[in-house]
Amino acid sequence: MARTEGRRSLRALATYDADVRSVPSLGPRGEGWVALQILCLGLVVLAGRFAPAETSSGVPAAASWIGGVVMLLGVAIVIAGSIELRRSEAFSVVPHPRAEGKLVETGPYRYIRNPIYAGLILASLGWAVTRLSLVAGLATVLLAVVLDLKRRREEGWLVERFPGYRPYRERTKAFVPFVY
Repeated sequence: MARTEGRRSLRALATYDADVRSVPSLGPRGEGWVALQILCLGLVVLAGRFAPAETSSGVPAAASWIGGVVMLLGVAIVIAGSIELRRSEAFSVVPHPRAEGKLVETGPYRYIRNPIYAGLILASLGWAVTRLSLVAGLATVLLAVVLDLKRRREEGWLVERFPGYRPYRERTKAFVPFVY
């Protein structure tokens, strides 16, 4: 039984690695992914900025407060993830890992592999809720798809660069602890 589960696990890893390699690089270091990410973040901000934000009744005021808390939580996660990467000289705007960087498994990286991406999605969701903007919410979904694809491409490079990345990936979720 354990041997069958081990084979399934190896097969799943091979399939995942093949899927990761099928995600385009969009530049030698993934610069195109950064451009798409910035474009999506711009869409989120603009969509929310031009949405009517009526806060005189109870529901919009509550949404504004809840969205603000979610947005601040997202920003805090982005900052915590950035600080941890800088400590290990691993911070880079592009998804390709830095040559001098180290694999980071501490701080928020103990719980999820991509706290910066997760924080950006959370902050964008908070902004959409704060502004009560369906269009900003849809732009947030687009951002999440782009960041998930960017993550997959980045993980292909991380597996090549760090022998310990594959076991880290197996025990740590990508964006939401214990879920995804």
